[in-house]
Amino acid sequence: MNLKAFPVFKYNKNPLENKIIVRSRAICPVCNIENEYVYQGPFYSIEEVENVCPWCIADGSASLKYSGEFQDPCSCEPVDSPNHVDELIHRNPGYIGWQQQVWLSHCGDFCTFVSYVGWKDILHLSDELKADLDNIKKDYHLTQAELERSLVNNGSLQGYLFQCLTCGKHRLAIDCD
Repeated sequence: MNLKAFPVFKYNKNPLENKIIVRSRAICPVCNIENEYVYQGPFYSIEEVENVCPWCIADGSASLKYSGEFQDPCSCEPVDSPNHVDELIHRNPGYIGWQQQVWLSHCGDFCTFVSYVGWKDILHLSDELKADLDNIKKDYHLTQAELERSLVNNGSLQGYLFQCLTCGKHRLAIDCD
């Protein structure tokens, strides 16, 4: 069993709380060590890979061994450095989405994924999220009332809350089943 400290991921703030990494005993296919945590999120590789431990995500060995990515780089907003892209797609757990997950950016770097949200969870952030909310309403052809009624955590219209690592601004992405 792995006794190292649980890794901290720059772009995924709460992987345990969000059940992206869960407590479950398994042997990691990368390091061949029995761990008490396994990754449950997306991993894009030719091989079907399960039970990767968080340590093999953090050090990049899972991505290297399977030539895989934890996030599709084509679904990422622009950032200032290719090093940010490398860290996000090779050493950071993704998040679980209905369809193709997007990764938002701000201040030249990727934001950290905070949590899955519904309207009630972000109501207090609605002024800060105004630009994202306006774009979402336009892109999905929603009125404000429809957005408020439809955006439900674990519902058909799911929200994904991010936060800028530099200035702290929140960002919002959504997708539907």
